[in-house]
Order: sequence, then structure tokens, then C-alpha cells
Amino acid sequence: MSLTFHWFLPTNGDSRHVVGGGHGTPATVSGRDRPPTVAYLSQIARAAEDLGFVGALTPTGAWCEDAWLTTAMVAQYTERLKFLVAFRPGFVSPTLAAQMASTFQRQTGGRLLLNVVTGGESHEQRAYGDFLDKDDRYRRTGEFLQIVRGLWEGATVDLVGEHLQVEDAKLARVPDPVPEVYFGGSSPIAGEIAARHVDVYLTWGEPPAAVAEKIAWIRALAEKEGRSVRFGIRLHVITRDTAEQAWAEARRLLAGFDTETVRAVQAGLARSESEGQQRMLALHGGSSDELEIYPNLWAGIGLVRGGAGTALVGSHDEVAERIAEYHRLGIDEFVLSGYPHLEEAYWFGEGVLPRLEAQGLWSHPFRDATVARTVTQVPFVERESAKVTRIP
Repeated sequence: MSLTFHWFLPTNGDSRHVVGGGHGTPATVSGRDRPPTVAYLSQIARAAEDLGFVGALTPTGAWCEDAWLTTAMVAQYTERLKFLVAFRPGFVSPTLAAQMASTFQRQTGGRLLLNVVTGGESHEQRAYGDFLDKDDRYRRTGEFLQIVRGLWEGATVDLVGEHLQVEDAKLARVPDPVPEVYFGGSSPIAGEIAARHVDVYLTWGEPPAAVAEKIAWIRALAEKEGRSVRFGIRLHVITRDTAEQAWAEARRLLAGFDTETVRAVQAGLARSESEGQQRMLALHGGSSDELEIYPNLWAGIGLVRGGAGTALVGSHDEVAERIAEYHRLGIDEFVLSGYPHLEEAYWFGEGVLPRLEAQGLWSHPFRDATVARTVTQVPFVERESAKVTRIP
């Protein structure tokens, strides 16, 4: 099975420095360096598409632009790239969400993937009018997905749940194809919901032994439900021609973290109710010492950024080997990012992906289409020049 790679659309802003924020903390000032305009995000999306990334994750929360609206606009500037749209099921009715997904599929030619984010921060949820506690939010997510799945199958859904109720709900047109559902969570209730409803379980980039434990946990729960689940991992990447160059870049990024920003972000993340976030914090303990927690796995990003806080750092060969190691555990999908996202997409796409292809672990999903487009498409300047020469 060929590995699947997704990139990231930084709708909180981009920079040559790490843009912090997330999980209830605001984006850091570095996010203003490259504002998340449709033009800039489309540059990243087109680069990812050409390099062979299948999709692009777009985050959700008060720290970034709205994922649904942004991806709907960026989709017009790409042809095949899918959009892994993160959204919180407590903020929209399940019937409306099912309809939105169906519309998105038709208008983009089936390029929607859904990343269901239950929400691990009660204070942020309350700002949106959601006052359920964490476990109840997960139970509501389960009811939400039960309704949405039924609607996508073309059923008329009636449900009186603990948190959601719909009557005679149905879609005029079902999505084709049905979007795959991605989901992450480290708490017991999150595992139950994943086992029952999701297609791909996502974990953040912990050392391989911890990732293997998560995979075994979710796989066992899914088997009890008579289901199988694929697995993905969310990581940043810093990959260069040599290990020395990659680690020099990591040190440069670390040097850009001022003490007050680290303190403020860590204080905000310390109150997180997310078990996954607490596991990320435990990898570095708020200290910049000993950040390489496993060969080529660096926890420095998590000093200023909530959520995914680790990066694969090393030469292209080393990063490819770490990816192969995670794959041997059962990881088939990789959701990656790097600062800045445009340039780092090329470092990974031109440096690591060819090595994985040589090992038979990956093949370019759009290569024939990309080559055909490159050959047949005449550059704009040449078109204009040709038009001028035909004028008498």
C-alpha cells in the first residue's frame, strides 16, 4: 500500500519562524509575517498538489480563519488536491454539516475529507456557546457522526439522543464519494468514538513506542465493533540535504522563541483538558533542554504551539527512515507541515518523497496528470507574445 501524504494550510498565518497558538492560545505575532490570504494559501496548495501530497489539513479554532470558507475559496485554484477540513461538531447541526459536505463534494469533484475535532478546551468552547463538559462533547460527537453517516447513506434519520435530536432528516442529494472521516483523541471516550465511527485515526507525533500503543488500543476497540480503522500521524518536518543543515535550521527556529512567549504559551496550554495536549507537553516539560526525544524527533515546536508539537529533523535519508519506521508500526497517512509552509513543502517533496518512492513506499498520485498539464499548458507570457505577433 502506497503511503499517503497531506500538507497543511496555515490559516493562522505563516512565517520563517514558528507561528504559535492553538488549543485555546492565540496565534503569535510571527503569524503576521505572511497573512493567510487566499492568494498565498493557494500558492501552498498548488505546490503541494504538484509535489504529490494528496490533501491539505486546514485547522479550526479562534486562532485561525474558518476552514470551510477558506478551503472553498482555495479549491478554485487547485485541480486534484483534497482538503482535510477540521471542524467542531458542536458548532453546527449534523444535518446542515452533512449538506455542506455534500455540496462541497459536488462543487470540487469529490475533494473533501473531514477532520472531526471534538474540542479539548472548555473555555474556548464556551466562547462559541458550547457549555458541555469534555466527555459529553465526545458523546455528542458520536451522535453527530451517527446522524451524518446515515444521511450520507441516503437514509431518512430520526434520532432522539442524549445531546442531539433530529426528525425526518434527509438529504436531497448525497455526496459522491462519501467523505472520509479523520479523528484524533487520547481519552478513553475518544477511543470509543473513533472505533465506532471514523475511517482514519490520527495521532500526534510521539516516539514510536507510544504510537504503537495507541495503534494497538484503537485497533482492538475497532475489532470489537466489527470495524477496521486506518492510522495517520501529524508531524512537522525540517529536512535538508544534510543532518547538520537540518539541525541548524531547528536551532534557528528555537532561537526565535523569546522567554516570555514560551512562558505565556505554556501557561495557556497547561490548563488544556486534552489528554493528547498533555502528552505533548510532557515531551519537553516546558524546557528547551534535550528536545530530541527520539532519533530525529524534535519537541521544540511544542514550546510555542498547541496541538502537534514535534518535528522530524534530519537529512532526507534520515527523515525517510523515520517515516518508514512509523509505517512499520501501522501508520499509512502522514499529515505534515513546516515553516514556512511553501518552502518546506518543496524541501520535503523534492528531498524525501523520491527516496520513499525508490523504496517502493510511495508513488506520485498525480504524476501523469501533472506532466500532461505541464506539457500542454503554454506560459502566459508566451501566449501574450504569440497574440501580439498575429496583429497586422
